[in-house]
Amino acid sequence: MRRSLRMLASLWVVLAMLAGGAAVWLWMSSNAAWRAHLDQAYIAGLALHDSVENGSMLPPGIRMIPQAAAPDLPSGWRQTLLTLTGGGRPDLTRGRRIQIRILSPDIQYPVAGVQSFGGGSQAAGMASVTRALAQYCSQPRLYVQSGDGPWLAVDGSQVWGCDAAPADRRLWAAGLAVAALALLLGWVAEVSGAFATFAAALRDHRARNAALPVGGAAELRQTAEAVNAYVAQDRAALENRALVLSGVSHDLGTPATRLRLRCAMIEDDALRGRLERDIDEMTTMIDGVLTYTRAEIGAEPFRRLSLTSLVEAVVADYQDVGLPVTQRPSPPAPARAGTLFSRTSSRPMADGAALLMRGQPTALRRALTNLIDNALKYGREAQVVTGASADEAWIAVTDRGSVLTRDDMERLTGAFQRGPNAGTAGGVGLGLAIVSTIAAQHGGRLEFHRAESGLEARLILARNWA
Repeated sequence: MRRSLRMLASLWVVLAMLAGGAAVWLWMSSNAAWRAHLDQAYIAGLALHDSVENGSMLPPGIRMIPQAAAPDLPSGWRQTLLTLTGGGRPDLTRGRRIQIRILSPDIQYPVAGVQSFGGGSQAAGMASVTRALAQYCSQPRLYVQSGDGPWLAVDGSQVWGCDAAPADRRLWAAGLAVAALALLLGWVAEVSGAFATFAAALRDHRARNAALPVGGAAELRQTAEAVNAYVAQDRAALENRALVLSGVSHDLGTPATRLRLRCAMIEDDALRGRLERDIDEMTTMIDGVLTYTRAEIGAEPFRRLSLTSLVEAVVADYQDVGLPVTQRPSPPAPARAGTLFSRTSSRPMADGAALLMRGQPTALRRALTNLIDNALKYGREAQVVTGASADEAWIAVTDRGSVLTRDDMERLTGAFQRGPNAGTAGGVGLGLAIVSTIAAQHGGRLEFHRAESGLEARLILARNWA
């Protein structure tokens, strides 16, 4: 069952709040346990000082063993020395001084952590020492000497040893909070990525021909299904329009043929010529609209083809009837090449005969034919050049002597738009609109550039679009 985005968001918010609450509880409980542990060690230090000075009873968990001599420092161990005075400063002696030695296999205890060092009472200093021992996990040996008395070995592992310390769950709390945040952000990224993928597919020109991906949250699935249904209806309407136009074009063929036969019987040459031109314009308009609709549908399957061979075939057709259409050789396109041990250099790509791509051959032939026809209509000749990069292929058609500007040509890409110098030339203003539609069907675009001899129309195509 696909859950809705609202339900998923509510569930994730509740889980995040529970995880945050658990992390806070773990952190606070661990802090409270450690404060209690340190406070217990501090109180034990106060009782230890009273026992050393006054001979009172030792606190629970602490033992004192007299030593015959001063303690020796084992090899590799670290020693921390402290002197506690009762006058607040080491140079003011009030009562006996207390010498403290802490021997540890791995820790040099910070002297600054002892509050009475350089100030404070001896009892507070001893309590600070035991609190410092409880704060760090080690196996220290504590020795105490009061005045000129013997050294006393103090065993308080049950109070400040590692086994006496509470479990520190603060790292678990931080890990739980980070994990909950990572999961929440991951879910947000997944939902955002699903919508981004859907938006990219919707912007894709192939969305008219291919169904959009259906997945993710329920709302996204409903949106994708609705868009797919709309696209299917739109495509069905276009196909129905093309079918109607095809039927009309076919049905008009017979009356048009009869009209031509009857026009041939008219003795007035001027009237006969005008009628024949009207018939030609009518059939051309029907065929143009039908071609434009078929280009919008893009029903022709994509297949692998040689763009250079296609262009050569189209140019040859124009040259066979004596029209001024030529094909110039493709300019060498530099490509970057190099190795880890040599400098990157430029090298020409392979010969244009190997210019392969995926496309619709009939649609591309129609697009190139329209560009050449426009170049001949608005100029005096057409020069065709092909080229390619790793991702795109292009066909450039340049006329000679055209006075049209780039803005004029971009305006002519609209349906039923004709140039101001078209005169009595045939056409209904759908040529560039068809080219622009075919370019979009191939993931490309139609661009115009000013050339030395005239205006260049460049049809840019994606080499692996479908």
